[in-house]
Amino acid sequence: MINQEMKKDASVSSSPSGRLGGAFTKYYFLGIGGIGMSALARYFHTKGFQVAGYDRTETKLTKELQAEGITVSFNENVSEIPFVYTKPENTLVILTPAIPANHPQLKYFQANNYSIQKRAQVLGDITRQSKGICIAGTHGKTTTSTIAAHLLYQSQVSCNAFLGGIANNYNTNLLLSAESNLVVIEADEYDRSFHQLSPYMAVITSADPDHLDIYETADAFRESFEHFTSLIRPGGALVMRKGIDIVPQLQKGVKLYTYSMNDGGDFTAENIRTVNGEIHFDFVTPNDRLSDVRLGVPVQINVENSVAAMALAWLNGVSFDELRTGISSFSGIYRRFNVVYKSDKIVYMDDYAHHPSELKASIASIRNLYPNRKITGVFQPHLYTRTRDFATAFAEALSQLDELILLDIYPARELPIEGVDSDLILRDVKLKNKTLCSKENLLPLLKEKELDVLVTFGAGDIDKLVPLIKDQLKQSSVK
Repeated sequence: MINQEMKKDASVSSSPSGRLGGAFTKYYFLGIGGIGMSALARYFHTKGFQVAGYDRTETKLTKELQAEGITVSFNENVSEIPFVYTKPENTLVILTPAIPANHPQLKYFQANNYSIQKRAQVLGDITRQSKGICIAGTHGKTTTSTIAAHLLYQSQVSCNAFLGGIANNYNTNLLLSAESNLVVIEADEYDRSFHQLSPYMAVITSADPDHLDIYETADAFRESFEHFTSLIRPGGALVMRKGIDIVPQLQKGVKLYTYSMNDGGDFTAENIRTVNGEIHFDFVTPNDRLSDVRLGVPVQINVENSVAAMALAWLNGVSFDELRTGISSFSGIYRRFNVVYKSDKIVYMDDYAHHPSELKASIASIRNLYPNRKITGVFQPHLYTRTRDFATAFAEALSQLDELILLDIYPARELPIEGVDSDLILRDVKLKNKTLCSKENLLPLLKEKELDVLVTFGAGDIDKLVPLIKDQLKQSSVK
């Protein structure tokens, strides 16, 4: 739900392509329940436009959109499109790549000559009419962009933000400001969407190959990031994690900075230490040092993300005092290292990790927090193509657990691929305690186990099981 203190007369332009807010007074979203789509839907609704949309399934997020006054349908029939959206001359249709080409409503809009734009095109228009701060990377971009948005928003600089996760500080994925022309945007590499953006500043957190169903080769994936760097506007800057295997293609007048967690660069963290369960570090800039910063979410992986976010905020005028306050007050993102339940006997965490590098970093961070405890991981693979392309890497990362429960693949937008299933991962996992399990049988299986630290991982629909697991753990603890 949108923070009640947000100011609705935000300075971000509402007329991408010169038409939004002009000829278009109504916006219909195909895939409105997606995290990125819902932020745009909220944005136009907050601006006073009529907003509606379709999504396949009802979720917590779609319920929130409905509570905010946005019409959401879960039936793909054309008859479900509200009458007020049946005039092509005043309705813009915004599309997520997850919508199939044969979707009945999409075919109706195409046949009736509606203006149809991908979400990335709309965000691109917004960046061309503001100062876009765009965070890209195979992993780390949601956390980094949300921390950056929080640092800017709580400072005298302020910002707008379209986030790829629900920020716990604000319980929303949209931040609006009347005072700032900065807009923080998560730059999505899927389907080359981030090539639609026109960044003022950008971060690249990582460029580990992914989405090979789109890019086909690792080289093509990295070249896509190189092209993204060429889009940064003169006078802007690129902040790139040290050691990333790409060659930036910067326009004249764009500054290049590097960052790392503890490996040098223009921005880095030094003197990283754990004090009474809290992580502290020194933030080092090209010409100064902010000593003894306390990390609000004490997870090792967030140190590096925080360095990148603090670099962006510092480059845009956020003071050291505001950086210190902002980092310590950052309370995380929904499904990013969320501690769901904690008792004297068990800790239950939930994390969105769905790429081998993300899993490896997440498990290492959990191991750092709980070095002498048994870690049981439940992982739901996301996409057949990603499982096919990275099965060995998934197995290597998951082998760092003490026990693994592996669920069936969540297909999302894909059809099954012959010979590709969760066993493709499991057979290479180097653990004695490893199990294949269906979603339906997960709760009974967990009930039989002696759990210490439990973590659910995945980007599919595993989040629907989280409250059920929590309730079962709570009931077990009172017996």
